[in-house]
Amino acid sequence: MKKATSPMYAAIDLGSNSFHMLIVRHTDGSVQTMAKIKRKVRLAAGLDNEGNLSREAMLRGWDCLRLFAERLQDIPTQNIRIVGTAALRSAVNVTVFLDKAKQILGHDIEIIPGEEEACTIYQGVAHTSGGKGRRLVVDIGGASTEIIIGEGFTSNALVSLSMGCVTWLEYYFKNRELSQENFNRAIEGAKQTLNPILKQYLDLGWDVCVGASGTVQALQEIMVEQGMDEVITHAKLKRLQNQAMQHVQLEEIDIKGLTLERALVFPSGLSILIAIFELLNIESMTLAGGALREGLVYGMISEMKDTDIRLRTIKSVQTRCQIDQPYANQVTQCALNLLLQCGGKKWLVEPQANMLLTAATQLHEIGMSIDFKKDGQHSAYLIKNLDLPGFTQAQKQLIAELLRRYRDQITNLPEQYALSATSASRLLRILRLAVILCHRRDESVVPNITLSANDDQLTLTISAQWLIQNPLSSAELQLEATRQTDIGWPLTLNS
Repeated sequence: MKKATSPMYAAIDLGSNSFHMLIVRHTDGSVQTMAKIKRKVRLAAGLDNEGNLSREAMLRGWDCLRLFAERLQDIPTQNIRIVGTAALRSAVNVTVFLDKAKQILGHDIEIIPGEEEACTIYQGVAHTSGGKGRRLVVDIGGASTEIIIGEGFTSNALVSLSMGCVTWLEYYFKNRELSQENFNRAIEGAKQTLNPILKQYLDLGWDVCVGASGTVQALQEIMVEQGMDEVITHAKLKRLQNQAMQHVQLEEIDIKGLTLERALVFPSGLSILIAIFELLNIESMTLAGGALREGLVYGMISEMKDTDIRLRTIKSVQTRCQIDQPYANQVTQCALNLLLQCGGKKWLVEPQANMLLTAATQLHEIGMSIDFKKDGQHSAYLIKNLDLPGFTQAQKQLIAELLRRYRDQITNLPEQYALSATSASRLLRILRLAVILCHRRDESVVPNITLSANDDQLTLTISAQWLIQNPLSSAELQLEATRQTDIGWPLTLNS
């Protein structure tokens, strides 16, 4: 009897600052995270001027790998990939470390070139982050920074530069002073490292920019904790630099939202990112859903096709939560038709609006997998806490709040950062109407309707005969018109 293929996969990244292990399960056409283990090893800090890795740094690495080894025992060898990056690439005595590491793990370790690291990072981003058009990806590691431009699953330009948050710490903040002089030197050093690629990258251009590093994740966590939205801008980076310089010494740094674990390398990583923003004229950046480890995992799973990430995520969630997919498709088509009648992109100007409406209509019954009663609350909880590759945290937040209000009582949406307040409320109005119109789950009984919009004044026109023949739908539409109008969203029902 043929043995079933194990759905479990493991990727280990022996990074210059931290060692990471990601364990996933391949199920229902998606990747489900089962474990994430991270340890600060700071290998790059153990490199001397001749490129030799210190015994102390090696011991920190081996101790970490002994922890990882236990979790690898039940995963097939072909489903495991272990790679070393910049610090191990540059270590003269790397074989000493690798021989012992292989003995501990029982598996081969690859030291991958910088370009392969950049390519794998891009694949991790492409498989976990949504959006169309050309994207610029920035990953600031401990000893190297990868910068990639690509579209879809294809990278058009990629480079691995010899600068990172650990090495920049030793070069420019060795005296541990958070002075303007140290920051200026670190930023200027990063700009000099970036100069050789500047023309090529500016000539290629990009539509969106994402960060795929611990530095970017730390920045986003700080901004959210301080009440800002999740979009990183140059102004916010300079604001955080000023917050850091309120402290004299690195060991004294205390910024709201910054973890102690990340504090030591935060100023050096921040300096590199400021230089990248200034030299490449970046307007804004968001956090990517994955990077190197995710790229390694997806590279091992041949069934993961190069498809639309968001649609793949939606289908996977629908399968796991037993959502009625034909009905979800019906609601989606109805909602998109209503949106088109209201003016489409002229009425909802943000390019992400259609995608968010599609996600909300496809997943609006997810709470039913828990219970019909309070299903909107269940839906909001699930969306906020599920891993949804392709969707940012702000987009998840908006979808959750839309689903919380998709039927019955209606309230204003809370502050959110995925769309403008006007567009978000318009999405909710369309979603609620589509759900009412499709409640019989039969396309043949959906009436011919006309929905017109004059700014926020909506007029829904339906055959009087249909309303007489469908008294429940008629009552629900009348009640919906009253509910929307009562909170300041005028809706008129005509026949």
